[in-house]
Amino acid sequence: MKRKINAQLIGIATLAILLTLVSVSAIFYDLFRAQILDDLKTTAQLFRSMLNQDMDEEGLAGLVPDKLRVTLINARGEVEYDSNVSIAGLENHGEREEVQEAAKTGEGFASRRSSTLGKDAFYYALKLQKDYVLRVSRETSNLLGIFYNAVPVIVFLALILFLLCMIFAHFLTRKLVRPIEGLAKNLDSFGEIETYEELRPFMNTIYKQHEDILKSARIRQDFTANVSHELKTPLTAISGYAQLIENGMAQEKDVLRFSHEIHRNAARLLTLINDIIRLSELDSTEAVHHFEPIDLSPVAKGCVENLQMNAKKHGVSIHFQGESALVLAEKDMLEELLYNLCDNAIRYNNEGGSVLVSVKKEPKRVILSVQDTGIGIPIEHQERVFERFYRVDKSRSKSTGGTGLGLAIVKHIVAQFDARIELWSQVGRGTRIQITFPGV
Repeated sequence: MKRKINAQLIGIATLAILLTLVSVSAIFYDLFRAQILDDLKTTAQLFRSMLNQDMDEEGLAGLVPDKLRVTLINARGEVEYDSNVSIAGLENHGEREEVQEAAKTGEGFASRRSSTLGKDAFYYALKLQKDYVLRVSRETSNLLGIFYNAVPVIVFLALILFLLCMIFAHFLTRKLVRPIEGLAKNLDSFGEIETYEELRPFMNTIYKQHEDILKSARIRQDFTANVSHELKTPLTAISGYAQLIENGMAQEKDVLRFSHEIHRNAARLLTLINDIIRLSELDSTEAVHHFEPIDLSPVAKGCVENLQMNAKKHGVSIHFQGESALVLAEKDMLEELLYNLCDNAIRYNNEGGSVLVSVKKEPKRVILSVQDTGIGIPIEHQERVFERFYRVDKSRSKSTGGTGLGLAIVKHIVAQFDARIELWSQVGRGTRIQITFPGV
């Protein structure tokens, strides 16, 4: 990258130098041209004054400098005097641009290649008495010679400027890239890296992405370790009980109990695997969801009815209250969200406790609330209950068959719905989880 930036800076500098030299040359050429035409005009007016004082051509010839050419043309366009060439055989000059312009307006300018001398020249023509025209000209080779003489100086200055640009480009490139290189070498020292204001948003983005990657890596690492541990526990129990039965070490009265434990741990293992697969599906960025307006109340009411038997088994009552309210969602995901919330409220409730599921419609939003009279969550644990495998009461969670993934699944589904989840809890009095959906 440094080489590319350096090359681009040098290229821009080179182009700027060339354009500057061309522009300066053009400006000076125009200035020299204007100066020469002004000199020709002054000289022509001086010669006109002399001719008006009855000076003849011979006297005029003695005053003409070597670098000038003076021509006297009569009204018919015939050359009567030329300081540089013999007038014998000269073609008619009445059609010359500067001569025609002088005949009409009193003076004329032109620059072209002389058909007589075969050289480029500037011309200035001035009208005299009796429709005569006095023309003064100068070869452009004298002007170009100035530029030719200046070429070595121009080239030398261009080389100096080019070298300076290379040096500045090198240091500027290093200065531009230094913060990025420092960030690449040590992202942990982000706050100590000196940079310029324009690069700060880019560096903040890179650092944030780095932090997100590290966080994701830690979550995956923790998740892998937790999955291994969670799978190992029921598998060990299943293997142990099966081995006791296989080796005939279990008495006949224990076989039924061991079989029950094997079945319970197998069911827990199956539930755990299903939750892990579901989380992986929700984590996938390739998953395509087809959201549509769905009335939340019938879905919530149906979930409550389906969990009545499970609630009765735990000695808990579960109820629903609410009104019709549309949300943009997938029905299967809504049912999954409600099931996990209600199942948690039942599992971590007290015998004789209750669960209330409510749906409330408000302007521009819909509120789903699941409130229980259970054991509650200590305040220091409330921020972490939505993490994977995080349990407040591990012994109770395992005894009730919980996997520690229910609320993590809820959090993922809520994010898919562009909704907001909030939790209020008090130890010994219960928990309320509220999800706010955008209105349809």
